[in-house]
Amino acid sequence: GGDPDANITLRMLVGKAKAANMPNDNIDRAIKKGTGELEGGALEEMMYELYAPGGVPIIVEALTDNKNRTFTNLRLLFEKNNASLGVEGSVSYQFEEVGHIKIKKELITEDEIFSHAIEAGAEDCISGEEHHEIYCKKEKFNEVRVSIETKIKELSFSGIIWKPKNTVSINKEVFEKIINFIDLLEDDEDVQNVYTNFDIDENILKELEL
Repeated sequence: GGDPDANITLRMLVGKAKAANMPNDNIDRAIKKGTGELEGGALEEMMYELYAPGGVPIIVEALTDNKNRTFTNLRLLFEKNNASLGVEGSVSYQFEEVGHIKIKKELITEDEIFSHAIEAGAEDCISGEEHHEIYCKKEKFNEVRVSIETKIKELSFSGIIWKPKNTVSINKEVFEKIINFIDLLEDDEDVQNVYTNFDIDENILKELEL
């Protein structure tokens, strides 16, 4: 459906679009295209599970009006970057689909947001350098988000993500290949999200920054 109030997924996408400063006319046109009101066909969600160089698991989520085009384009990227496409469940078992909300730290104190998040039904609330990050079960996401919005209207992000259950340590060479691969994936207009679970030593990151 084209009503964000009745469609949680659409509401999340509209929120992302607005956060990226997409004009309202573009958002309305995208919604109408997705519902079939405009030419181009209805949009469909697709998910790919693959292993990239170094055995790093990756989940790619796409939104497309042409499944064959999207699959052909992405398969070519997979092959060129030595990534092997897996069957359903071959990678996603290493992740958990959860609700995720990010709030700028200056908007609320750590104690206040932690208390409110847990009371709303969240599983965890972590405060980093710039954001408070709230995690909850996928099934409770809408309930938690609505409750959080009664306290803080301006959310930096809210949506369903694939959160890693564990991490895979990689070296500098693999890291550079993975980052380049992810950049190529995100350049595809149909790709919406890319999730992975690699872990790299902070000293290597500092070395690459130089």
